[in-house]
Amino acid sequence: MSFLTLSNIQKSFGPTQVVKDFDMAIEKGEFVSFLGPSGCGKTTVLRMIAGFETPSGGTITIEDRSLADLKPNQRNIGMVFQAYALFPNMTVAENVAFGLKVAGKPKAEIDARVKEMLGLIKLDHLAGRYPYQMSGGQQQRVALARALAPKPQVLLLDEPLSALDAKIRVSLREEIRQIQQQLGITTVFVTHDQEEALSISDRIVVMNAGRADQIGTPADIYNRPATRFVAGFVGTLNLIKATVVDPAAHRVSIGDQGVTLREALDDAKPGDAISLALRPEAGSIAPDARGDTALVGTVTSSNFLGSVIRTRMDVGGSSISFDMFNSPGLTPPAAGETVTLRFTASDLLIIRD
Repeated sequence: MSFLTLSNIQKSFGPTQVVKDFDMAIEKGEFVSFLGPSGCGKTTVLRMIAGFETPSGGTITIEDRSLADLKPNQRNIGMVFQAYALFPNMTVAENVAFGLKVAGKPKAEIDARVKEMLGLIKLDHLAGRYPYQMSGGQQQRVALARALAPKPQVLLLDEPLSALDAKIRVSLREEIRQIQQQLGITTVFVTHDQEEALSISDRIVVMNAGRADQIGTPADIYNRPATRFVAGFVGTLNLIKATVVDPAAHRVSIGDQGVTLREALDDAKPGDAISLALRPEAGSIAPDARGDTALVGTVTSSNFLGSVIRTRMDVGGSSISFDMFNSPGLTPPAAGETVTLRFTASDLLIIRD
């Protein structure tokens, strides 16, 4: 039985519908990320779970109990915001204790829980400091501890790392995941950063224009995108124009080069135009590269990206990128050079809208 269930959720602001037909069943202890661009509805869904917004339609339940008649403070849900939202006139310890005091917990219980939470976020030595005396990363840790102190059933995080610099974001997202696994708390994490979502989630919901375009594990989302939007939004992807040659044999042409696909072409007919997708890391131009499929093209550019060199080639009018791991002795191909990119046919995905 699912722990947190969202059934046919709708949300409109005036004539504008921002969440449409949203369904999701989240298991107890699962870490789920809502991923998508600004305005796709992901934060609105989070706020409806928290009780800050009322659904225009549909139901939200925790352990089969409807949340419809419960105010935010009655839902036993912890929330961490992007802007920390710490009380500036309270110390770290007082901020963490706030929810427990509101709940009327005994002082001894509050003190013990605050000590436990500050130890969990490794800031027990800063218990007496005020928010303005701390870095952004430290403040966000305190906000996390404050949300967890009352032992909520569900933890909601609304882009909690977006205001931090890159290195702090990486370390803190790993800490959040570690703490979530340690406590076993059901967590919903909102982000527009695909790397964040891919690195820490059990499942990802890719949202587009108020709908869940795809729900799946990070590997499923990345390797088997269900829609053109997911394919283009998650990771770097080559979109390649192809023409159906023989549907029964899965044969297509890319420019004047024939390719046999692993996927069935369904109801396609000879001459139909289709779109294929290929990840840049799937192919190699090394002389000893293995693969059952090859495309010959002309190099148009090479870009040094640190750990990899990304090279573009033209194949029948389609621009295809491929990555090579950087090494001191590596000489990338020059513009105008003809190269052969080898990969396996299963790496070519048919993109369906």
